[in-house]
Amino acid sequence: MRETPLVMNARSETTRGLWATAVAFGLWGFVPIYWKACGAVPADEMIGWRVLWALPFLALLLQLTRGWGQVRDVLRRPRLLGVLALSAVLVASNWYVFIRAMDDDNVLQASLGYYINPLVNVLLGFAFLGERPRPLQWLAIAIATAGVATLVFAAGTVPWIALYLAFSFGLYGLVRKVARVEALPGLTIEVLILLVPGVIWLLLRAADPGLTPLDLRLGLLVPLSGLITALPLSLFAFGARRLPLATVGILQFLAPTGQFLLATMVYGEPFTRAHMITFGLIWIGVALYLVDLLRRRRRAA
Repeated sequence: MRETPLVMNARSETTRGLWATAVAFGLWGFVPIYWKACGAVPADEMIGWRVLWALPFLALLLQLTRGWGQVRDVLRRPRLLGVLALSAVLVASNWYVFIRAMDDDNVLQASLGYYINPLVNVLLGFAFLGERPRPLQWLAIAIATAGVATLVFAAGTVPWIALYLAFSFGLYGLVRKVARVEALPGLTIEVLILLVPGVIWLLLRAADPGLTPLDLRLGLLVPLSGLITALPLSLFAFGARRLPLATVGILQFLAPTGQFLLATMVYGEPFTRAHMITFGLIWIGVALYLVDLLRRRRRAA
């Protein structure tokens, strides 16, 4: 039976969405390579540069997608601006901790945080939005918690980096869900909110004789932080609108998997028996989470 143009167009849109989302999470998975290359620049300076250079890239993307009208609408709503100011603080702190993790050779902990993040989202939905986790989701959360507890008892330390990345990004997503602003205009507003303190901080650091001098290599790398910020998010926003939630849920694990592979195979970070048990339990929890997503999708269909 020959497909109609409408069906062919829908299938084409789904395929484009799949590629866009996969590339977005793939970029996030291998972004430690970039941040490590910029390791000579302290994380606090890097946040300032990231905000400064993200703005022209975001402006270009808004021009291409005709999104300036949404930005103007948000700027006229003080209450919504307040919500986005909170999300800006959350995402900036998440960026800072992630970049510090790259500088301090904690890529493995960062990947652990983003494996945990979807399960944290389920908990936050339960705590703040009245959503009721299904039995399989509770089991996934319990197994992931056991995994984290194993690392705490074996190593004698709490994986603060992983937990902060998981909860700060989860809270960021929660605030953005309340804000009800599209990804690209919302990120642009957040960057505008962070721009003034970011520039002030860079100027203060410029007066410090200990400021990291930007040689030719860093001078070329640092401006790319804007592209690193804007491109994956715009691809994700494009893809997420064209794919089922279950598909996005599966693809999102490309990011921590890429980070995990870099940490263990490229950067040689220690992967002890405790790590093996912890990640094993986390992966079981993630598998249960994905099974629940797919079952829910089938029922909806």
